[in-house]
Amino acid sequence: MDDNIITISVNDICLEAELGTNATAVKILEALPFESTVNTWGNEIYFTIPVAVQQEHDARAEVEIGELAYWPMGKAFCIFFGPTPVSRDDKPRAYSPVNVFGRVLGDATAFKGIANGARIRVNRKQS
Repeated sequence: MDDNIITISVNDICLEAELGTNATAVKILEALPFESTVNTWGNEIYFTIPVAVQQEHDARAEVEIGELAYWPMGKAFCIFFGPTPVSRDDKPRAYSPVNVFGRVLGDATAFKGIANGARIRVNRKQS
């Protein structure tokens, strides 16, 4: 089943991602589709979405390349693809704990060229 597969489209990039089963993933799936404006922060893009979720018990600042997370403080969807300004090494690190809810299927570094202000769209994968 592809019920938890989404597409993330920005400029000429369209990547699929798989969502997990935690409460954050469920809320995001329920809110789809949505569009927003990209913000960049090191090797992370993030954008506000129409979802409000509290920090989950397993929220963390240390994330992996390709992970998708929700930042409760900013009501934002985050995509990590390399070090951020608060990284301690070559791994991504969120500004504050985030709810990890999924992972990009494919090469998340494709998002490296995206600029502030780009329009991004997130949708369920069409069967």
